[in-house]
Amino acid sequence: MQLADFDYELPESFIAQTPVEPRDSSRLLVLDRSSGALHHRRFHEVGEFLRAGDVLVFNDTRVLPARLSARKAGTGGAVEVLMLKRRAPLTWEALVGGKRVQVGTVLEIDGVPNLRAVVLEVMEGGERVLQFSQPVTPLLAKIGAAPLPPYIHTPLAYPARYQTVYAQQPGSAAAPTAGLHFTTALIDRLRAQGVHTTFVTLHIGLDTFQPVAEAQIEKHRMHGEWCEIGEETAAVIAAAKRDGRRVIAVGTTSVRTLEAAAQRGPMAPFAGTVNLFIYPGYPFRIVDALLTNFHLPKSTLLMLVSAFAGRERIMAAYETAKREGYRFYSFGDAMLIV
Repeated sequence: MQLADFDYELPESFIAQTPVEPRDSSRLLVLDRSSGALHHRRFHEVGEFLRAGDVLVFNDTRVLPARLSARKAGTGGAVEVLMLKRRAPLTWEALVGGKRVQVGTVLEIDGVPNLRAVVLEVMEGGERVLQFSQPVTPLLAKIGAAPLPPYIHTPLAYPARYQTVYAQQPGSAAAPTAGLHFTTALIDRLRAQGVHTTFVTLHIGLDTFQPVAEAQIEKHRMHGEWCEIGEETAAVIAAAKRDGRRVIAVGTTSVRTLEAAAQRGPMAPFAGTVNLFIYPGYPFRIVDALLTNFHLPKSTLLMLVSAFAGRERIMAAYETAKREGYRFYSFGDAMLIV
């Protein structure tokens, strides 16, 4: 398939710069993938489309305050570091913005005296491997900032707003944004309705920020991201599939975690790196419905939802969303595909 098949025009004014309050007051576009029918709701009404026995699968990753300011030792040149993935206690993969940051460059990290990082490697995609002079993870709360996507230009007033209310496991470079619409009260109401909830973990990394460069999408290769499905979650999902109850993924990261595990065999506990690329033609084994946001043109996320609902249906739904004034991307409105 061609990359151009997943392009669409979106004026910048449609890109949400700030989240709505309260979280569940965002809009919800519901797409029936069998008929193409669309329904317009508010997110707090999502329970209308769920039923007792459904299983909502959330990604409980927590975003690290992983954007650091630094200076090049010797010259003082300003550098911005976005931490992506820890390789070892002192070693991280990172995006580094600045001039001539080559192997051997020493960076002095702002906010902590004597905290330095040396560039060990420039990777194929341009990201750097950094070795720090001391463990940096415990320091991030003090020196780091929320790594907002590059299309968000408005400073975030409250960093907690870029975390889900159920975030537990630190490690992501970005939020699983479909989950940002949920409040604790809404989750409680859904549970009272008979909807089951369970959690997986996938730490979101580089591919959230990287566009697809290949004209023929099958040639694109995903970077690996660490994920985990625990024993309890595996049992809940296996029981739902055995009973014929729906498994509803909250976000594309939950989709990739579940489907990657399914490729290994019957649903079972799993922890490891996944690089599953889902595009039209993919046979879904676990996920029966999907809650998600509206995604960037030419992105792997748009390809995933197109695989789930059909490219034509998704493109038509996006055009409707534009006409109806929905807000797009990370702080935008939501879509439920059933």
